Amino acid sequence: MIAEAKNERHSLEFLSAQEYRSLVEAIADFAIYMLDPNGHVISWNLGAERFKGYKAPEVLGKHFRMFYTEEDRETGLPERALSIAYSDGRFEHEGWRLRKDGSRFWAHVMIDRIANEEGVVIGYAKITRDVTPQKEAAEQLERAREALLQSQKLESIGKLTGGVAHDFNNLLMIIQSSLEMIEIKSDQPAQVVKLAANATAAVKRGSALTQRMLAFARKQELRMEVIDVKELVRGMSDMLQRSLGPRIRLATNFPKELDKVLIDTNQLELAVMNLAVNARDAMPDGGNLTFSAHSLAVDRAHSTGLDPGDYVCLVIADDGVGMDEGTMARATEPFFTTKGVGKGTGLGLSMVHGLMEQSGGRMTIKSSQGVGTCVELWLPTAKAGHVEGSQAHTHSARLSLANNSLCVLVVDDDPLVRATTGVVLESLGHTAIEVSSAAEALSVLEGANEVDVLLTDHAMPGMTGAQLTNEVNIRWPDLPVVLASGYAEIQENLTDGAIRLTKPYGRDDLIRAINQILNKHAADVHSI
Repeated sequence: MIAEAKNERHSLEFLSAQEYRSLVEAIADFAIYMLDPNGHVISWNLGAERFKGYKAPEVLGKHFRMFYTEEDRETGLPERALSIAYSDGRFEHEGWRLRKDGSRFWAHVMIDRIANEEGVVIGYAKITRDVTPQKEAAEQLERAREALLQSQKLESIGKLTGGVAHDFNNLLMIIQSSLEMIEIKSDQPAQVVKLAANATAAVKRGSALTQRMLAFARKQELRMEVIDVKELVRGMSDMLQRSLGPRIRLATNFPKELDKVLIDTNQLELAVMNLAVNARDAMPDGGNLTFSAHSLAVDRAHSTGLDPGDYVCLVIADDGVGMDEGTMARATEPFFTTKGVGKGTGLGLSMVHGLMEQSGGRMTIKSSQGVGTCVELWLPTAKAGHVEGSQAHTHSARLSLANNSLCVLVVDDDPLVRATTGVVLESLGHTAIEVSSAAEALSVLEGANEVDVLLTDHAMPGMTGAQLTNEVNIRWPDLPVVLASGYAEIQENLTDGAIRLTKPYGRDDLIRAINQILNKHAADVHSI
């Protein structure tokens, strides 16, 4: 009886082991296999075959280090894993592993020590799980989180920039208008007039600076102008050299004759500055930065893929560290940067790329590690009609309003802006009614019929200038309206009875705007 019981027990143990082995070998979601004490494979299941691509005969008896990458084998990771499992009982790790075809997958690995009843280590149980999808999802989530943080930072800076630019524009407008009045009325020596002209020029440079701030905040509309690329770069040379520092040698190489281009001047200046700063950062020990350009007729087969036509190619070349293929491929991606956390938004090249595409041009990049980088900005040339229009617009001869003795209702919450604008209008022989809010303006319009033009600021407490404009166009559709703002983000859709005037504006800008809206209203009346 005792012998029969022993045989039955051994039979049950044998069947249990067989069932267990069959269960393990059938598991397809985990690679489960046994190693001998030296790390050689002694069993292989379906999951291991699926993950790694090897059939059992191809791996049995071979060392498990064959599944590790060359880098991990060189550092001795397989041997270290067994040593830790031997001493601690378990080794757990994540890292790259190799399949039979040489491809990699991200694995979560556990190695457990197996000992007999006497405590002697007889091998190891190794469980591997392919967690590549989870790793990729985690990386995508992290990239999205970083992009969101960068975007939030940019939005905050944009809001700050927009607010600062609005106040700065008001100050610039006051200074500019006052200086123009000094220049007009002054009976002092010619030197005073010259100094006033210089100050006016400085104000215009400050205005350009404000526009660059707004461009960074992505709150500026493109204002296409006909420009000479040579003159633009040469005009920026002093500012570029100060920004780049003494270790960067700045050079220009332009032909005598170069076609003019149609582009937003301020945005192109910002693009040039961005590219120059990128070049500086690529030359930590100093180097050469060269600007050159040439005109070229492009056909459909051109490497840039541009529409056929005439272009000017502005080239910015440095002899810095250059970029590898991976960096080149991602160079124009928003938020991609090689400058480290906190040292760059990763938006510089993407902003330049966007400007070129929006303007009908293109940006191309050529770079080699250890040689340098060459950025080409392909700018469409200006047509003859554009050139004539731009030149006509630049004439700054003393202008006068088309109508005499106008009554202009001036609306601005800044008392200095109101007062200065009133003085300018009165110097032209017109009457100015000055109010500080949209509500006051509506009260004036409800009680008087002598107002010929409404000139209103946009950013005001309570009702904005755009809201006032639309209200006036509904209630007094024949009243011409000029809406002044240095901040391009106006949420409301304006009706046809108004035009916009960009701050800071000078005397001639104000005259042009009022003449334009008066002529527009006159044309509308004649067309009825």
